[in-house]
Amino acid sequence: MKVLKTIDLLKVEIENIKKSNQTIGFVPTMGYLHDGHLSLMKEARKQTDHVIASIFVNPLQFGANEDLDQYPRNLERDEQLAKEAGVDILFCPEVAEMYPFEMPMSIQVHKGTNVLCGQSRPGHFDGVATVVMKLFNLVQPSKAYFGQKDAQQVAIIMNMVQAFNVPVEIVQCPTIRESDGLAQSSRNVYLSENERAEASIIFESLKKACDAIKSGILNRKEVIQRVKEHLENGMGEIDYVDILTYPELEIQEKLSGKVIVAVAYLYEKARLIDNDIIDIEEENRHV
Repeated sequence: MKVLKTIDLLKVEIENIKKSNQTIGFVPTMGYLHDGHLSLMKEARKQTDHVIASIFVNPLQFGANEDLDQYPRNLERDEQLAKEAGVDILFCPEVAEMYPFEMPMSIQVHKGTNVLCGQSRPGHFDGVATVVMKLFNLVQPSKAYFGQKDAQQVAIIMNMVQAFNVPVEIVQCPTIRESDGLAQSSRNVYLSENERAEASIIFESLKKACDAIKSGILNRKEVIQRVKEHLENGMGEIDYVDILTYPELEIQEKLSGKVIVAVAYLYEKARLIDNDIIDIEEENRHV
């Protein structure tokens, strides 16, 4: 595995791959890799000729009071894990390499940002879209792999790719979970012992929503209330619970089609997100 820290070195590798007409699978990350990230890399290994992953903690997507400086980092560990997962090239630029001067422009996301995480993180998805577009232009992947845990982010990237005709296929992979259902996240390290012991309540609440929808309850507010009632039994605080169409991320009071049930839950030092995507028509066919 080659570890590259500069754009110029990455460009040389991309040119060589393109000359051989081979495909590139790309996994962008902010590092502190866990099994969720590694599952994306392994899927890319199965589907493409060359696997490129990036590790870059993108300052554009962090707000003034968010955890940019405290975001967990361990590059040496990440390099070993990426190598074991089959990554060919690991791109690990510094901030000055990605943003050598103040960005004269950025992508502004107009749709899908005033809901879920976007409500409390103004400008966050503009920063995500801007860095992902920059990385897509550098890596020129055939396919890019994202986890469902960050489903709002994936929806926005899918919409961006469609809007700008970016020649990349977005592959959304299932959320990787701990044995008790907790979605794997780099931020799970912030949980206290007691918080970690009960954090599966988040996944349990999503199952409550899925069970309600399967039983024929299609009133959005009623399903949301069931999720909230379950989460109120925990020691954390509800940031939001919502159900929206997917990937459009629009409100639909009588649920139909494909929807996302999404939760953000606040513990003392960690804000955890999780979701489930349900195709209601598909579920009805199996009833």
